[in-house]
Amino acid sequence: MQILVVDDERPALDELAYLLGRDERVDRVICCDTATDALRVLREAPPDAVFLDIAMPGLTGLELAEVLARFKHPPPVVFVTAHAEHAVDAFDLNAVDYVLKPVREARLREAVRRIGAAGSPQQDDDAIPVELGGVTRFINRSEVTYVEAHGDYARLHTATGSHLVRLPLTTLEERWAGAGFVRIHRSLLVALGQVDEVRTDGGHCTVVIGGRELAVSRRQSPMLRDLLRQHRRAPGASGPSTR
Repeated sequence: MQILVVDDERPALDELAYLLGRDERVDRVICCDTATDALRVLREAPPDAVFLDIAMPGLTGLELAEVLARFKHPPPVVFVTAHAEHAVDAFDLNAVDYVLKPVREARLREAVRRIGAAGSPQQDDDAIPVELGGVTRFINRSEVTYVEAHGDYARLHTATGSHLVRLPLTTLEERWAGAGFVRIHRSLLVALGQVDEVRTDGGHCTVVIGGRELAVSRRQSPMLRDLLRQHRRAPGASGPSTR
């Protein structure tokens, strides 16, 4: 693939170009130290992906990404920055990845892999930036079993733990509706494919996910049962048990 790298600091630009050039999946690396030069390159020969620094004079990396998002066919964007606090903004702009400086070659190779996955519908998997001990990493949607509302925040639950992210539950509900996530309660969003069991007792309905029993509101119960029946009928799907 052909990659455009944009960074106003020449040593960082050269290092990134060198590391990307070592990846066998990268045929060519084009370097620009201003957003203006980058836009010129994008008009003349659109690359397969763009690696952007964030803190640049003039047009910042985030602002340049907003411009790219308005392209008819926007290239995948990877942010490369020393500032972890911009991760949520990067997520809002549908960034493929968010790499923190100093850049490690193995981490850069993972970013290149994600670019390839972003272009393949079979591997398309939304990712959410989370903070873990001062380090920003991404949790893939496919890892999430259910989500709890925490005011303007949401807690993502996975098989190995939970992560608080600065996103409201309604945003994730809209974003993941087509991926099998449904609202079962005003404060709960669940992945249908992760439901192990549906329980009904005295008119109250609950679902079991990974050993955790979650309440289903009365209003959502009929909709949930219909969706689970459809899920069981889908080719290759194994439905939850009911009782």
